[in-house]
Amino acid sequence: MSTRYDILHTTTYRYREPVRFGLHRVMFRPRDSHDLRVLATDLRVSPEADVRLIHDPHSNSVALVQPRGEARELGIACAFTIEHVPGPEDELPLDPAAEYLPFAYSVQERMDLEAYLRPHHDDPEGALIRWAHHFLHSDQPNSTRETLRRMNAHIAQSLTYQAREEEGTQTPLETLALGSGSCRDYALLMMEAARRLGIATRFVSGYLYDPMLDTGEQAPGETTVGAGTTHAWLEAYLPGAGWIAFDPTNNLTRSGRLIRVGVARDPALAQPISGSWFGPAEAYEGMDVVVRVTKRRE
Repeated sequence: MSTRYDILHTTTYRYREPVRFGLHRVMFRPRDSHDLRVLATDLRVSPEADVRLIHDPHSNSVALVQPRGEARELGIACAFTIEHVPGPEDELPLDPAAEYLPFAYSVQERMDLEAYLRPHHDDPEGALIRWAHHFLHSDQPNSTRETLRRMNAHIAQSLTYQAREEEGTQTPLETLALGSGSCRDYALLMMEAARRLGIATRFVSGYLYDPMLDTGEQAPGETTVGAGTTHAWLEAYLPGAGWIAFDPTNNLTRSGRLIRVGVARDPALAQPISGSWFGPAEAYEGMDVVVRVTKRRE
């Protein structure tokens, strides 16, 4: 049975005096696929703006927003209704050759996955690859799926989650050294570690549905981190099953609560919103972001 969600995402930038705005790149619209359908959309910008809708190289839906005139506040509000169609209850089987590590992608797959296989962050002393190898057994075969699950669970259980509003992402080595990070940092750490095990991964930006926001009650033993703002996780490409979601912030896999918006080979390419403004540096006051994801009651 499918589930419908209503999503409201508002971002407001505040300034002490009127400023002029440059072009803003907005990536808020959920990503249509066989398991997720966008039924209704609405984008509102204050002050008035010229808007163009495009698809980027990863086929993400991007709104190019050019506000008109000067203002002390820039507000961007997006509302969506989506329908999520659950996948099969049983996990999709992997190709026999990919069930255990190490495995090799086909020549055709490697041509398309090259940017997702190649590490993007340096590991000069091998600290990250040593960390990744901790999840491998030395006395028995290493199931590809189970290795990723162990890594996913370890990050959720052993690192300290810290929300950060500033742009950018910690490097994987910084996250390991600090023992803490945001959802973006967790996703990048697991992405880069899995790539060093020969697994193609990509960054995902989107939304997380928290049932407690609807019911007011948290399920026993369950804590959801990352709801109420944009969320980030990763997907790993496993031959036979395709792109599989892993959320190391909440130790989730294949979850219908994860709502995809944008995918990219690196977090810097999937920012929910980016842009420029022109005026005195001290004019900037701050930014407010509110995300509400609610299950629709038909």
